[in-house]
Amino acid sequence: MAGSLSLTTTGKYFSSNGRDVMVSISSANVSSPIYLSAQIFIEEATFTFPMTCPGWHWIRLHFFTLSNNEFNLQNAKFTVTTDTLVLLREFNVKDNNNMNDWFFNEFLVNVTTERLSIKFSPVKGGPAFINAIEVVSAPDMLITDIGSTLFPVGPFNGLSTQSYQTMYRFNVGGPELTSQNDTLGPTWVIDEQYQAHKELGKNVSVSPTVIKYPEETGPIRTMEVEMGSANVASPNFNVTWNLNIDLVYQYLIRLHFCDIVSKSLNDLYFNVYINGKTAISGIDLSTLTGSLATAYYKDFVVNSSMVSSPFSIQIGPWTQGTGAIDALLNGLEVLKMNNSVGSLDGEFSVDGKLANGVNRGTVAAVGFAMMFGAFVGLGAMAVKWQKRPQGWENWNSFSSWLLPLHSGDSSFMNSKNSLGSRKSQFFSSTMGLGRYFSFAELTDATKNWDANAVIGVGGFGNVYYGELDDGTKVAVKRGNPQSEQGINEFQTEIQMLSKLRHRHLVSLIGYCDENTEMILVYKFMSNGPLRDHLYRKDLSPLSWKQRLEICIGAARGLHYLHTGAAQGIIHCDVKTTNILLDKLFIAKMADFGLSKDAPTSEQNHVSTAVKGSFGCLDPEYFRKKQLTDKSDVYSFGVVLLEVLCARPALNPALPREQVNNDGPSSEPGGVGNAMERKGMLEKIIDPHLAGAINPESMKKFAEAAEKCLADYSVDRPTMGDVLWNLEYALQLQEASLQGKVKDEKKASDPIVSPTLVVPVAASTPDNRPISLLEQVRNPAEVPVINEHSGTEMFAQYTTISGR
Repeated sequence: MAGSLSLTTTGKYFSSNGRDVMVSISSANVSSPIYLSAQIFIEEATFTFPMTCPGWHWIRLHFFTLSNNEFNLQNAKFTVTTDTLVLLREFNVKDNNNMNDWFFNEFLVNVTTERLSIKFSPVKGGPAFINAIEVVSAPDMLITDIGSTLFPVGPFNGLSTQSYQTMYRFNVGGPELTSQNDTLGPTWVIDEQYQAHKELGKNVSVSPTVIKYPEETGPIRTMEVEMGSANVASPNFNVTWNLNIDLVYQYLIRLHFCDIVSKSLNDLYFNVYINGKTAISGIDLSTLTGSLATAYYKDFVVNSSMVSSPFSIQIGPWTQGTGAIDALLNGLEVLKMNNSVGSLDGEFSVDGKLANGVNRGTVAAVGFAMMFGAFVGLGAMAVKWQKRPQGWENWNSFSSWLLPLHSGDSSFMNSKNSLGSRKSQFFSSTMGLGRYFSFAELTDATKNWDANAVIGVGGFGNVYYGELDDGTKVAVKRGNPQSEQGINEFQTEIQMLSKLRHRHLVSLIGYCDENTEMILVYKFMSNGPLRDHLYRKDLSPLSWKQRLEICIGAARGLHYLHTGAAQGIIHCDVKTTNILLDKLFIAKMADFGLSKDAPTSEQNHVSTAVKGSFGCLDPEYFRKKQLTDKSDVYSFGVVLLEVLCARPALNPALPREQVNNDGPSSEPGGVGNAMERKGMLEKIIDPHLAGAINPESMKKFAEAAEKCLADYSVDRPTMGDVLWNLEYALQLQEASLQGKVKDEKKASDPIVSPTLVVPVAASTPDNRPISLLEQVRNPAEVPVINEHSGTEMFAQYTTISGR
């Protein structure tokens, strides 16, 4: 803390060239004794604070209009500045609707000098006054340098160079919080008066000891803060908060989340809207944090010239998912950002410079240049008109011959190759991006984005089935243009697929970036994702040979990613949903939105925020945030076990204590060691494979999966090694089948080759299904299986830190 001044301690910090007056009263209806006294200035006065260390500091100016015989403080008007920043300009308590009440204005400033000066300047001969000043150091991580913008969507750099004024800070669904609850000192007010329809939400609270705070968010909300939740009561409505803001400034919107309502992971998806625009689509907090009841926040920078007042924040359920129909918000902060001349109040800087001010000469020059450019443009169009081609009336697009550039040229890709009309046949061959599609073409192909044509849903957006004019069947992935996740994945996927071509990777046919659209067009995979063929009972089960061939195909695709490109690529989201099957059941790796370039020869890993799918995520990557190609290997090991057992990696229906990290699955050893126990595999394989697997083939397959799931990445094989083992397992299976056919021809009584006996389903006395981990560790206690169930789970993956 740099300083906290009441009027009895201002002497060594205070300087003034004129008269100052001390006033006080004995009692009043105020929250603190600091409001019972005030210092009044007739001339300019300055408070100077020595800074022990540079960085973020809260500045709080406390005001209460004390009655006195000499000055009417309700009429006081003054300006408050630092050396470089205008905090308040011609400030008057009447203008802030606080005439008869105490209040304070709070600012957040990045101080880089050895001293901080706060200057009070009376306006028009009137007095200035102050009851108390706080200058409190704040954690460096309170504001990072990078945020996200809305309208348009994109990154915002330079947050650490800005100064801020707190406009709103809500403890959503909870009581008012003061410095007694938050060690940083901010006050969190009740949000009810700002809710548009209180009946649409309900308040939920839990004990503060339940909440987990990641290292990067710990100092921001302390353990004493009781988290609240606004819970949507109806799927047809959004919970809305309406706020009044000054439309001249930009604002930093910080949304605080903590899932204290879900009973299982990956069950709650919801949307967040800022001023009616989608800010976050289908957010799943458990995927972002890795667990339940874990604090998380998201920052957005909003250019208020693109919005209106009242300014709205809304949360609502994500109706395209299968989880709980609900939404939540725990806290909300709205911080005003300084303008271009360093002012948080008014258009003028400390030295009187006008924001965005230009002289008349500059205006005249700009106007002349614009007029000249307009004449040149009109002249060019006139020449073009005189040279118009014959039959131009029959062209599909007037602009296709009259204007030199297609609108896509100014869109996301900003490429001269992004030319096209409604029936575009232009190709971006130099960039490897394939064909450019117009939005109208894809609208026709998907029958106006028919909801019945949706064949997949993800964080990026929806995937539609479509047919082009030439009859080509395509999968059209349409991103959400307001989603930060969407634009990042669109950029990553188009960059990755533009430089990758392989039989076992999905084929990118083309793209569309018209206006704000982000659309990728792929060759349609008629047999869909591998996951459907493992768990959907309306599809014929895959044979063991088919499963081996699919795993081999996927392994070849991953092996190419790791070694085939100039710089290796890490997929980062290997799972059965992202392995697609064509009409011949040839496997193709898909969804490269989270992919990363592999480390160079000088690096051992890529340091990055953890992203991926819970259940398939490498626990070493989760712990250390260090990504390598062995993270893909681990995820592929999970896929191999799913293929063998036909059970999902996670079962959210299990009790909460088994889903979180405090379950028995965090013990060392895991499946890897337990697989070696005799007889275990026979008890967990897919019942549809009973009698059809050669024991040696299964053993080799299981060895490959076991090695992939090693605790440490250095102990895992490369994808090339995994591929070799799988191909060997296929050879053993084929040799066994050939030998069986020969034996049947030679003998009158066929000799059956060694097979596996699949016992009946495991359950506990309370009829709860036994998890795979329990079966692995206690094989003697597991009864046999009599019915295939796609809802079983690999309990060793319910915790991210163990297997």
